[in-house]
Amino acid sequence: MIKEKLRRLGLQLSPQRLAILKVLEGNTRHPSAEDIYKQLKPEYPSLSLATVYNTLEVLARAQEIQVIRIKGDKRHFDPNTKPHGHFLCRVCGSIHDLDVVSLPIKTPLNVNGYVVEEYKIYFYGTCPVCREKSAKEG
Repeated sequence: MIKEKLRRLGLQLSPQRLAILKVLEGNTRHPSAEDIYKQLKPEYPSLSLATVYNTLEVLARAQEIQVIRIKGDKRHFDPNTKPHGHFLCRVCGSIHDLDVVSLPIKTPLNVNGYVVEEYKIYFYGTCPVCREKSAKEG
């Protein structure tokens, strides 16, 4: 399946690209390109950060992954392309999928002349782990 995905996207089947897809598959931690690079570099010494970025860009353009910009300009990646929200814990900085009732917004949507083609939902607050830590300390 992974090899077929790379072929379909016109990417060369390199061990590094296969490893990038394996890291992403089912990953709910929303890694950045740098996170993926650091994870794979020990096993693939010839891996470059540019290869990671280029592979992620191709996957994002093909809508195989979501690009998440919940932390300012830093991009994180989510292999779950189904509509869902994302939650950023302001205490520990972790990003979580947040299953929210789908809003009845169908795209494209015309709002006062603005054509909305897509939207993302971000939530900010404190995750359950940090809330529990805070309760124990306080």
